[in-house]
Order: sequence, then C-alpha cells, then structure tokens
Amino acid sequence: MTTEAELIETPEGLVPKGEGWYVINAADAAWGHSDRFGRFCGFEGDERFRQFGINIHMLEPGQPSCFYHRENQQEDFLVLSGECTLIIEGRERRLKAWDFFHCPPGTTHVFVGADPGPCALLMVGGRVGDVEITYPMNDVAARHGAAASKKTKSPQEAYAGVAKPTPIRSPWPAPILQP
Repeated sequence: MTTEAELIETPEGLVPKGEGWYVINAADAAWGHSDRFGRFCGFEGDERFRQFGINIHMLEPGQPSCFYHRENQQEDFLVLSGECTLIIEGRERRLKAWDFFHCPPGTTHVFVGADPGPCALLMVGGRVGDVEITYPMNDVAARHGAAASKKTKSPQEAYAGVAKPTPIRSPWPAPILQP
C-alpha cells in the first residue's frame, strides 16, 4: 500500500516531502518566477517525478517559456487560458485556450506569450532513460528572445548568465483561468 506524502508549508506555499501520493491545489503549491521565462508550478518537492515532469507555466505577452529546443522525450502541452505563439520547427503558430500540442521526440519548439495575455499552459514531458536536449540556433526564436546564444546540448551552457528562478507564492486566484 502506498503511503501519503507529507505537505510542508513554506513561505512560497505547500511542497510535498518524500515519496507517496498527495493532492495539492495549484493555488496552494509553491511556484517559481523568472523575469525572463515567466511563472511556473512544478508540483514536485524533494522527490522528482521519475517517469514524467508536469507543470503549469504562465507567460506574459512576449515572454518565452524557455529556450528553443528539442528533446529525445515525448512532450504534450495544453493551453489552459490566454494565447501564445508556438515556434515549431522554425515556424510560428498561434495557439489559444484549449489548443493541444503533441510534441513527438525530436521536435524543436518553444512558446512565447501573446496578447492580450497572460497565457497559462499545462506542460507534460517524459523522463524515461537518458534525457537529451539540443538547443539549436533559429532566427525566428531569436527574434522572440527565445534562443540560446549558441548551439549546444548542455542546459547549463544554454542558460549560462540567466538568473535562476526565485520561489514565489502562487499567482492564483487570477483572472487567467476565467473563460
């Protein structure tokens, strides 16, 4: 029988401790904030999820979710509210609330928040085996501030010089989830 993990109250919100099942509301969970890459809730505590990652990511207009990249893992994304621009294989595609993007392994992509903003995305990605990430150069992503300064396979190199996210309390409740 699986035991329930303990939820610890921190200044930023609830964080699960140890292994086990738990229920946590995104409004009560700890979040992170990056001036460059938005706000996000990863739902994990001291134990990372082994098989897949899942988070909610909130972007303001013009704010990329990360750097343009491709992974050897499947990823899937659902726009919960607002609108964003998906840069996929060097092309732009506008997404709106309830649009779903399936991203097979090896698909190069990034999201950029779009007007009228903000945009909330549910992001899910595999973590099975060795995860390999490539950050290629791309003019379209670079125009949006969403490209690493040079091609690399190292996340540390891609994000060198980018400030680490700071822990924050949830931005919920916010009008972002209203239809």
